[in-house]
Amino acid sequence: MNFNAIAAIYKFEMARTWRTLFQSVVSPVISTSLYFVVFGSAIGSRITEVQGVSYGAFIVPGLIMLSLMTQSISNASFAIYFPKFIGTVYELLSAPISYVEIVISYVGAAATKSAVLGLIILGTSTFFVPLQIAHPFWMLAFLALTAITFSLFGFIIGIWADNFEKLQVVPLLIVTPLTFLGGTFYSIDMLPPIWQKITLLNPVVYLVSGFRWSFYDVADVSVGLSLGMIAVFLAACLALIAWIFKTGYRLKS
Repeated sequence: MNFNAIAAIYKFEMARTWRTLFQSVVSPVISTSLYFVVFGSAIGSRITEVQGVSYGAFIVPGLIMLSLMTQSISNASFAIYFPKFIGTVYELLSAPISYVEIVISYVGAAATKSAVLGLIILGTSTFFVPLQIAHPFWMLAFLALTAITFSLFGFIIGIWADNFEKLQVVPLLIVTPLTFLGGTFYSIDMLPPIWQKITLLNPVVYLVSGFRWSFYDVADVSVGLSLGMIAVFLAACLALIAWIFKTGYRLKS
């Protein structure tokens, strides 16, 4: 394992965070704070509790998960797309570094940045609502697994995209709507029976439910099922990345 190469790419990507601090950290924190004000304070004053949790506190895990998924995808997709855009990806592919090491360095940096952002948002939320974390270990586990999985997904999008517009298509048109419809602001128990069944087709439901369970010990679906869905998505992303490097799809053409 070429640890020096992994560290060099990882440090370069982490350093980019400081050059884009407003876009990478400040903007998501402000956006999420506005959600707390609008939904937690304004609407939360009219909805007392959901599943025994105050509404303002109930939406915190979903909002963290929303930022975590979108930022993981954004960080990883841009990180690998930009070398393609300026042509330096060929230098990377011809360097003495394996495909596994390339993925570890880029995905590791993207996941680290989004996980830190998730923890910052978690800290910010304490200024708006009182929080409890029933299962701290599992909270961190869900945070890390989701950051890694969606960074892998973003890495795939970055390789697939051939222009800057495509980098935004999947996060804006697929991931964000699925997150909003995945129980971020409500429990699926509040939906009519037919919509409860349809919502279970949304994979984000399992992520939000599992993450919320780590806070309040309440969940819409079983925790084991939530972990299973993350594992399946993680395995699918790894398999697709292995195929991409094996075939050179969008990398050698």
